[in-house]
Amino acid sequence: MGPMTTTHHYDLLIIGSGTAGLTLALKMADQARIAVLSKSQLEEGASLYAQGGISVVLDETDSLQSHIDDTLRAGAGLCDEEVVRFTVEHAKQSVEWLIDQGVSFTRDDMTTESYHLTQEGGHSHRRVIHSADATGRAVETTLLDKAKAHPNISLFPFHIGIDLITSRKLFNEAENRCLGCYVLDIKADQPKTFLAQ
Repeated sequence: MGPMTTTHHYDLLIIGSGTAGLTLALKMADQARIAVLSKSQLEEGASLYAQGGISVVLDETDSLQSHIDDTLRAGAGLCDEEVVRFTVEHAKQSVEWLIDQGVSFTRDDMTTESYHLTQEGGHSHRRVIHSADATGRAVETTLLDKAKAHPNISLFPFHIGIDLITSRKLFNEAENRCLGCYVLDIKADQPKTFLAQ
């Protein structure tokens, strides 16, 4: 990247504006200046098109161990049990966080506080919370609206990462640290440098 490259400085650089990237941005935004890059428009990506729901133990007749067992059985030996356990054990607090952000999951009816849970695939209990048939869209658009409104989050659509900037490449350091990313601004057809701690 030559001298004409624009340089941006942030505390945290997140490459990808899907549910994972936006969740991290929102959780860190009160203590860091954050850049979120998206290779296309912000309202794109796999998260947006996820139609199914989110598996989570909410029913008192269900259990975490049952959910873990079902997942391992359905995974036919391909699942890492430690990862499955961690995910299942943290699912409820993650869904509660999404609800706190304003994600509108489908309720049993207008007069109740309980959510409509479906039973799908290899699940032995009703544990799939959803937002009609467009859960991904409900989650993604809610998080995107929150990110757009946060003063510490800058969103960069049509910016694609080209190469990570590392201390080994720049300074030939033995211990390699990521310092940022060389990025292509697709619309302007211009390279940019994003530095982040």
